[in-house]
This record gives sequence, C-alpha cells and structure tokens, in this order.
Amino acid sequence: MSLSNDIARMLMEMLEQDGTTEIQRNELAQTLGCVPSQINYVISSRFTPEHGYIVESRRGGGGYIKITRVSLDKPSAIMHTVNHIGEDADFALCRAHILNLLNAGVLDKQSAKLMLAATGENALRMLPPPVRDRVRASVFKQMLIAYDTQR
Repeated sequence: MSLSNDIARMLMEMLEQDGTTEIQRNELAQTLGCVPSQINYVISSRFTPEHGYIVESRRGGGGYIKITRVSLDKPSAIMHTVNHIGEDADFALCRAHILNLLNAGVLDKQSAKLMLAATGENALRMLPPPVRDRVRASVFKQMLIAYDTQR
C-alpha cells in the first residue's frame, strides 16, 4: 500500500467520528515518517470540494489544517455542485462531482450513468477543443438543475 493511501486512510478514520478533524501537518508527517508536503499532496488531491470536503488552514506556530466532510440535503448538494463548476469543466471534474453525488445518495445510479455519458468525451468529440469544456460545464449544470426540479 502506498504512503498516500495510508495518509488518506488515516484522515478518513479521523473524519468518521464527527465529520471533521483538525491536524497539525508537521506532527502527522512525523507520526507517519514522511515529509509535510506529502500530507499537503494527499489533502489537495483527495479532500477537495469535488469529493465533498472543505479544507481550511491556518499557518504559524499553532497552525492547523481542518478538514470537514460536507453534509448537505439533496437540493443544497446539487446547487453547491452547480455553483462550484464554473464556466468550463473537463470530464474528470464532472466525473468526480457525479460520483460524489451518487455516493452521497443525491443521484440515483441511472441518472449518474446518463450524466457521465452526456459529459463524456465521446458525446462532445465533434466540438472544437476550445469550446468543449464550456459546453460540457453548461450541459452538466443544466442536467443537475433539471434533476433537482424533477425530485
């Protein structure tokens, strides 16, 4: 198992208790026998808004990193996602949001599959690359809004 997986697993265990945890990066790195930048890498790649987390940090001697698992009702989760997407989105971003919403029980499996298909590269390959991600973001937002109003 990789060090990144070990760090992520440890943070997930800390989050299981109440959905939030505060860590001191240097102390955690020392405990795990790694460099602090490895902790930063795991947090910035696995504990993102797309994956349903909010990360706050404070620098300095008593500094900390606070990770909170976002727990929203279905309409709020959908609107949070719509507001987070921005003007353009690649497929990896859409996929991360869709899987997060599916795992949180916000989307049903069939709707998630349809959204993955509609935002995938095959669906948009006819568009020129400069416009592809803008169209993908727009389509994804509209699908989420339509899904929210149908429930």
